[in-house]
Amino acid sequence: MNIIRTLGELEQAEAPSSLALGAFDGLHRGHMAVIHAACAPGKEGQCWQPGVFTFRSSPSGNSSVLTGRDKERILEHTGIRVLYSLEFEDVRDWEAEAFVRKVLFEKCNARRLCCGEDFRFGKGAKGDVALLGALCREAGIELYVVPAVMDSGEKISSTRIRKAVEEGDIPLANRLLGRPFGFSLEVIHGNHIGGSLLGTPTINQAIPEGFVLPKFGVYASWCRVGGQYFYGVTNVGVKPTVGSDKVLSETWMPDFTGDLYGKRVRVFLLEFLRPERKFASLEELKAAIEKNGAEAKAVAARISPPSFPRGLRPGQAAHRGV
Repeated sequence: MNIIRTLGELEQAEAPSSLALGAFDGLHRGHMAVIHAACAPGKEGQCWQPGVFTFRSSPSGNSSVLTGRDKERILEHTGIRVLYSLEFEDVRDWEAEAFVRKVLFEKCNARRLCCGEDFRFGKGAKGDVALLGALCREAGIELYVVPAVMDSGEKISSTRIRKAVEEGDIPLANRLLGRPFGFSLEVIHGNHIGGSLLGTPTINQAIPEGFVLPKFGVYASWCRVGGQYFYGVTNVGVKPTVGSDKVLSETWMPDFTGDLYGKRVRVFLLEFLRPERKFASLEELKAAIEKNGAEAKAVAARISPPSFPRGLRPGQAAHRGV
């Protein structure tokens, strides 16, 4: 997949493209319907280069439910061949019509555009689907507007997913995403209390700025290390008993031994077990961790290890032409 990150890299594309447009800050089931539409053949069977035009961070400023690294990985697995991943500030002052004509039509060589019903673009977000449709008809460009994907009578949105994660409702977040919620982050050094004093050695991962913060507390989890899965007990928060100056994901994998410092480990949260709390002693903390370990093992016994990415094969996305 070719990734273009700045306007300066935007040269005239040789291959005609089919572009999915949007912030795609969650790549949830609704977003994936737009992506799959861009990957599908055109009205008359044309096969254009599938691409995505998006931004590295959400224009809304809201936290993301996936890292930029995972966003690129998922898009590549869908069959996307060119990714325009720009900073929003690079295009925020472009007038709507100029952005479509000069950037999407000319630079990106778009022959089809795909977007959701609420897609907005241009300076002050003045451009809408009606304007985009008029510009596309004028230029002979196909436009597919993908209806909202619903779940339990409500539109699937990144806002719903963020709320579910922040409330610790991981099963709901996973259902709305269409894949397991998690993160792949570098293992950093902590205070080493888990291994040296508690007998429950943990891996520490710093939650990056701009990433959604799960409800502070303890979760059952699956962890992927070197292609193998290990069930885990993951605490997200500031470790009130021993203290931390930043938000950490701290995971104990009872069946794993080894040094993972400096390596990336993917952690999938499964279910919320208990809120984060301060214990009176390390002995009390150790007893709670061991109890949570047994609970996490029971959860992992009924929830199979996830694949990632999954459910990403382009399908028959519902859409309508404009």
